[in-house]
Amino acid sequence: MKVTFLGHACFHLQTKQGEILFDPYLTGNPQAAVGAEEVNADAILVSHGHGDHLGDAIEISKRLEIPIVAPFELALFCEAQKATTHPMHIGGDYSFPFGWVKLTPAFHGSSVEHKGEIIYTGQPAGFVVKAGDKTAYFAGDTGLFGDMQLLGDMYDIDVAMLPIGGNFVMGIDDAVRAAKMLRAQTVIPMHYNTFPLIKQDPQEFARRLEALRIKCAVLNSGESIEI
Repeated sequence: MKVTFLGHACFHLQTKQGEILFDPYLTGNPQAAVGAEEVNADAILVSHGHGDHLGDAIEISKRLEIPIVAPFELALFCEAQKATTHPMHIGGDYSFPFGWVKLTPAFHGSSVEHKGEIIYTGQPAGFVVKAGDKTAYFAGDTGLFGDMQLLGDMYDIDVAMLPIGGNFVMGIDDAVRAAKMLRAQTVIPMHYNTFPLIKQDPQEFARRLEALRIKCAVLNSGESIEI
């Protein structure tokens, strides 16, 4: 499993089974390593409707003719914009050609600004993805919640992608606690330093995890790690 950070909360995950994009906010993203027209995937997993997560998903879906996998209400919105979708919801799972996907809780909001209106797009989510013998957990935008312990009990997580930016999501203190509960082999921080409100020091996060003997991979935009 190869995980590439593309900026903010956008990741590209590649396995022998296929390629996945998470939350492809690329256009207008000061951290973006590539443009929306450059990425390839077999599916796009979108955690919620906010612009810095839904991002370019609809345009990429249309260009590549691939599905957006998202919570039901958000999938309906994307379908109305002529994108291909596969709607799911919290606790649901499905086996795709590129891997097995389960939607997990995330404590946040979800809406889209469209033609001057704010459209509610259902409950936000995280994702557990299994491909081959590897398991990834993408938390999405969320605060700390106790069932992260349950996720750690249920799944042998090889890599977890956790927000650390604070203000809108977990800060470093809560993300450290989340990493302890999830017991992932490797943790990658995300959703920090894109905007002033979410400025954090990822090296502090890494130092605190390493003191707990948890591997932390701080990736610059465009960098990859092999799991």
